[in-house]
Amino acid sequence: MPEDSIEHIDFENLNDKAISKPLVSHIYTADPSAHYFNGRIYIYPSHDIESDIPFDDLGSHFAMEDYHVLSLDNVNSEAIDHGVALHVNDVTWAEKQMWAPDAAHKNGKYYLYFPAKKADGIFQIGVAVSDKPTGPFKPQPEAIKGSYSIDPAVYEDEDGSYYIYFGGIWGGQLQKYRDNVYSSENELPKPEENALLPIVAKLTDDLLEFAEEPKEIKIEDEHGNLILEGDNDRRFFKPHGCTSTTVNTIFLIAQATPILFAMLSVIIPTDHLHTVVEF
Repeated sequence: MPEDSIEHIDFENLNDKAISKPLVSHIYTADPSAHYFNGRIYIYPSHDIESDIPFDDLGSHFAMEDYHVLSLDNVNSEAIDHGVALHVNDVTWAEKQMWAPDAAHKNGKYYLYFPAKKADGIFQIGVAVSDKPTGPFKPQPEAIKGSYSIDPAVYEDEDGSYYIYFGGIWGGQLQKYRDNVYSSENELPKPEENALLPIVAKLTDDLLEFAEEPKEIKIEDEHGNLILEGDNDRRFFKPHGCTSTTVNTIFLIAQATPILFAMLSVIIPTDHLHTVVEF
């Protein structure tokens, strides 16, 4: 949102009318990912800041440079801001734009997955590790090999495997990739062409790298229409092609404004896919 528009918003009146109140108001937050660790709710949002970068369709003005972790005893309790969990200055491969993150837990370690732009202006996804869900998180020296685009979401399967889902168009650069290969010549598909689809990859046992080549997620009915109901496999669906509608990620976490977020969302696995649930 342009800065001059922000200045004219009556936040007190907006909050009074809101169905649910903002969890925090001392910082700008968006893109919340919520997890339940050790009997407590932890929220991993992006942290938007004011900047003098002009508004554009690629989101260049979303100049996030760090992450804060919020936590609550329950959905009705006050949110606690645990401060900076990771800053772009601590990530050797990243230059700017720390966009929507997600988190995971395994064997007493906590993993923060985040997209960021390198010096060449291309997004990759990194991972940072901590002994605590609130951080601070120590980033790996390099981005995850083979990663690209934005909006990582991590899922723990029933067999203990972990999968990462990602992908976003426009500023998220997914339109620049075909078969996991980047080209500046690639753009959004034409109306008669197949849609861009979200991407999934299995993670290695240490949760630090991809264990396989990233793959598209295709979910269709018997008529070839894109739907949100899977076939027999949790990760992959009948690949009969897709509609011409361009989509971002199917596995959505609440996408709020860069001002405040007032809703909390969690991803809950069903028999075939993840469902977004709002509290």
